[in-house]
Amino acid sequence: MFVDILPEGPEDDGLAWLSFFVEKKDDGLVAVCGEDRTVDSVLARIREELEQIRAYCEIGEGSVTVDETEDIDWINNWKQYFHQFYIDDILVIPSWEDIQPGDEEKLVLHIDPGTAFGTGMHETTQLCIRQLRKYITPETELLDVGTGSGILSILSLMFGAKRAVGTDLDICAEEAVAQNCLANGIAPERFELLIGNIITDRAVQDQVGYACYDIVAANILADVLVPLTPVVVNHLKPGGIYITSGIIDDKEQTVTEAVEAAGLRVLEVTRQGEWVSVTARKE
Repeated sequence: MFVDILPEGPEDDGLAWLSFFVEKKDDGLVAVCGEDRTVDSVLARIREELEQIRAYCEIGEGSVTVDETEDIDWINNWKQYFHQFYIDDILVIPSWEDIQPGDEEKLVLHIDPGTAFGTGMHETTQLCIRQLRKYITPETELLDVGTGSGILSILSLMFGAKRAVGTDLDICAEEAVAQNCLANGIAPERFELLIGNIITDRAVQDQVGYACYDIVAANILADVLVPLTPVVVNHLKPGGIYITSGIIDDKEQTVTEAVEAAGLRVLEVTRQGEWVSVTARKE
């Protein structure tokens, strides 16, 4: 359930849509509040409740509409729009496509995000990839906060990093990472994934380990980077590199201030479209 304030409406006109999404079963019933009901009975109950509300609150027209979406496999339907593409000289190929003749010698990343975030098509991911490639060495141990599909860690290991540890809030990341590691020949012992909130969960912080990473990468929105930065600085080695992305351009100063407040020195700021990546070093 969600409420949308109509963007085209006059300011503060109070007009809103209240939407409910329910699945119709084979017998035509829908499950509402744990009970199977007919669509007509649900609509009747909604209209009844609206009339009761109208007795003490102006609700305007209070209209109720019903739409049915086509029965489509939405989890997989998007794949028809995702095809192989390049990030500089890196060929990114979805798991359902084959390498074309002549591409065998290229740096190829096989990726299937599943229900996790991270195909590599977004500017924020590409900014992060370029910075990782610049700073990774054969001795690099990487912490990847907000792993998603595992694309940043997997590419880092392909660039030559020794080991990667990822954290994510979404349990769906586990399957996506496992499949993508297998598709790219990444041994399980080189990439460990932890599910949990590294910002607030001390157990996750302890499991990740302190002052043991050469690079911490975080491709997350600015509003998350601000509270994240003073936490992850504890996981960086002295001289370690902190690579951030997911920053819309008008949030650049907010992030750089948070980075500097955590005792890091900004090394460079890179841009692609309206997105920004801030790279810093722990002194």
